Amino acid sequence: MDQKIINLYDEYTHSQVSRKDFMRKLAILAGSTALAITILPMLENNYAAAADFSSDDIEVENITYPGADGDMKAVLAKPKGKKNLGCVLVIHENRGLNPHIIDVTKRVAAEGFLALGVDALSPLGGTPTDEDKGRELIGKLDPEKNLQNYLKGLEYLRNRKDGNGKVGCVGFCWGGGMANKLAVNDPKLQAAVAYYGAQANVVDVPKIKASLMLHYGGLDERINAGIPAYEQALKDNKIDYKIYIYDGVNHAFNNNTSPTRYNETAAKLAWSRTIDLFKQKLSILTR
Repeated sequence: MDQKIINLYDEYTHSQVSRKDFMRKLAILAGSTALAITILPMLENNYAAAADFSSDDIEVENITYPGADGDMKAVLAKPKGKKNLGCVLVIHENRGLNPHIIDVTKRVAAEGFLALGVDALSPLGGTPTDEDKGRELIGKLDPEKNLQNYLKGLEYLRNRKDGNGKVGCVGFCWGGGMANKLAVNDPKLQAAVAYYGAQANVVDVPKIKASLMLHYGGLDERINAGIPAYEQALKDNKIDYKIYIYDGVNHAFNNNTSPTRYNETAAKLAWSRTIDLFKQKLSILTR
């Protein structure tokens, strides 16, 4: 697919551009409205096209924990019958806790961790089935309360009796930006992994104590523009970090429900690197 079309969709999903304006621009790039309508399903997430992750070795439940201004909804997944588990907070994209991110949460659990997929839209009634509506609601969240809700999620994990007290986070897109924010705002965080997420403010980098792993798609010009300044600040402040840029792949390359942007090779490599970091940093806490 023409990279200009993929870039247009990326712009649409990360801005306040209306669907009407997006479709008008898509029709121009595609050559007609009819072709635009044909192309659209290839751009949008298709949860039915990706097989749901399942494992007999994990258990999954819906839970709530106290947030900044009411209960936060979340999906918790963990290996059956295991204790002393390293914990991972999973942070969704800018559409809410959708089936893809629930699958990611289960996959983290299957790797041997206690995983918590938080629904950031809990204060607004929870994630809707309409992705455009979810994107609109993300923009209505109170930034400070939203940050506190995630910080409280980290504390919830630290206090779990089946956890070992060590906590990391992984976020995607909007959630990748939040992973960077959590690294800045939680000095007890052991590891933070950001997939194609906005970088933290460079003036805040000295606050980071966690080990960082940052995954970027080589074609993701919008997000990648912030890499040089961020990396320099990480170097200057001697932060433990790794940056991986995957050539020839797009923003959201890990999302297997997004057919035009998913890249299996890059996704598998980034995932193995992510799990290796968590195994290194979130192993059983010795007392």
